[in-house]
Amino acid sequence: MLSKYINLLKPYKENVKILKSINLKYGTEATFETKSYRLHKLDEGPSTQVKLTKSDAVKYYKQLHTIRRMETAAGNLYKEKIVRGFCHLYSGQEACAVGMVAALRPQDSVITAYRAHGWTYLMGVTPIGVLAELTGRQNGNARGKGGSMHMYAKNFYGGNGIVGAQVPLGAGIAFAQKYLNTGGVCLALYGDGAANQGQIFEVYNMCKLWNVPCIFICENNGYGMGTSMDRASASTEYYTRGDYIPGIWVDGMDVLAVREATRFAIDYCISGKGPLVMETFTYRYSGHSMSDPGTSYRTREEIQEVRQTRDPLTSFKERILNVGLVTSEELKLMETDIRKEVDAAVTLAKADKEIPIDELVTDIYALNLEHEIRNVTPFNPLNHNNMGPAINK
Repeated sequence: MLSKYINLLKPYKENVKILKSINLKYGTEATFETKSYRLHKLDEGPSTQVKLTKSDAVKYYKQLHTIRRMETAAGNLYKEKIVRGFCHLYSGQEACAVGMVAALRPQDSVITAYRAHGWTYLMGVTPIGVLAELTGRQNGNARGKGGSMHMYAKNFYGGNGIVGAQVPLGAGIAFAQKYLNTGGVCLALYGDGAANQGQIFEVYNMCKLWNVPCIFICENNGYGMGTSMDRASASTEYYTRGDYIPGIWVDGMDVLAVREATRFAIDYCISGKGPLVMETFTYRYSGHSMSDPGTSYRTREEIQEVRQTRDPLTSFKERILNVGLVTSEELKLMETDIRKEVDAAVTLAKADKEIPIDELVTDIYALNLEHEIRNVTPFNPLNHNNMGPAINK
């Protein structure tokens, strides 16, 4: 089955050769101005003058476009009833994840909520690993066992289906990094809908007491599960909600602004000052989940206005084209390759097989010391075949 996927990607390799043969008469670096950052208990923030190289421009655009197309494919698979269960799309919020990953170092970690498909891809899992996991197939990131909310990669501790519960877990990851002296930080992401959870304020306190290197990131897309932030929060300045913890607000639709803010936050944490709260002001185009049309509590005109004025893909595309970092021909070839790669992943995700029933009891323990796993009753145990953990695709 994987050989079919590889064959479908052959045109991609040809286009790479074409890209390399293009004789460009453009610059290799440009400087952009970002929106001003809002600061809480900070004397200074990141610079609004941001430099971007050609190679980074190409990489970021590829990541932004891949996530957008992958999420469109996920939505279509759900509508075809091939994806079952929950499915939360990241369309519109791509610049948050791409910007943060651009600032990460090898020793840093991430944990997020259930809108995690794009994050999984950015942390090293291929589109087929994501889409086959959504369809519950064996080439999925977790062998089809986890689905939309349970995808993982190296230094990526996955999505979490319990609202806000990933934040104390992220604090634990960051505490381990401090305890083991790895020099790493943990990004713990949550939405504006989860921002009022009591457990979040509890870990604010713990992390500040112990100066744990955790960056608490509120992806504020304006709405919780059908409720606007104005109706849910007495204070919508989420970057100030850490009180005694410094905070920073950033335009979450600008990948470069997010990158610079994340770099600033990482530098702050590793200096020994403890945690930081960061709010990325963003927007989701789809509903809260696929069962939510997303138009009963906001207008179609509002969504369309954001698409036309703040879209993270089109705005970034215009910026890098206008300064001559890339050509329209390069981007067209890249978009064609991404479409072919995602289409090939969809084809395999539909045709792939589910895991056999004897894998039901694998991946329960990292090291299983027993030969049997308790069944629904203690009288008919299941045999553990020691197949080992699921493999990231």
